[in-house]
Amino acid sequence: MHAAPTGVVVLTDRRVARGALVDVVAGAVGGGVRWVVLREKDLPRADRLALAVDLRAILAEAGGTLVVAGPDPLDGDAVHLPAAGPYPPPAVGLVGRSCHDTAELARLTTEDYVTLSPVHETRTKPGHGPALRPDGLRKLIAVSPAPVLALGGIETPAQVTACVEAGAAGVAVLGAIMRADDPRETATTLGRAFQEAATHLVTSPARPGERPHETGLRPTVTTEGSSLTARSGHGRPQPSTATTGEGKQ
Repeated sequence: MHAAPTGVVVLTDRRVARGALVDVVAGAVGGGVRWVVLREKDLPRADRLALAVDLRAILAEAGGTLVVAGPDPLDGDAVHLPAAGPYPPPAVGLVGRSCHDTAELARLTTEDYVTLSPVHETRTKPGHGPALRPDGLRKLIAVSPAPVLALGGIETPAQVTACVEAGAAGVAVLGAIMRADDPRETATTLGRAFQEAATHLVTSPARPGERPHETGLRPTVTTEGSSLTARSGHGRPQPSTATTGEGKQ
């Protein structure tokens, strides 16, 4: 079983990428990204499989992991599922799921991580929301039984920092990398923001009367530009309540 994703996680979208998708991903990996989620669900399976092979080769050289959106792992062992299903998750090495509210979080069983979205409005899915904002993200993370990747409209170091401070184990980005003039530089910048925020949270003492930080983030030794900067320590308690939320994607 793989460890759950942390740091900067890239979601692909060849339709908005500034260059060939494999080149954009290679740039992001050069900037420290170690987790990539292959979307491109409109492609025929054979074409998508060929793309998965190419992306896995790029990630393998850096010790990274390709996660495939949908229940078909495309000859791999890591998938990211939609909130709608399937349930139970397929028996593969790593399973993530998209969630948007407490009701969807309460349905989780053996998933290794979740994304919570949208944190901010996003150009990729205009009108999708309403946005959680950091406060809404923090509230959902508090009841999530699995480590959380913040997703949706995260494009700046300040937004990355806010997500980490809300308790996110990582940030999932699409447009910030796909549309970047220099994916490597953007990945490095966002990865550095994540590392600095995660390190600050686990090293700064709590103020008088304040509970210690409980983000589940533990800084690790990293190479320059690496996004593998934290490890989630979340347990798997089930949320005590489930309410219907908003913001399905």
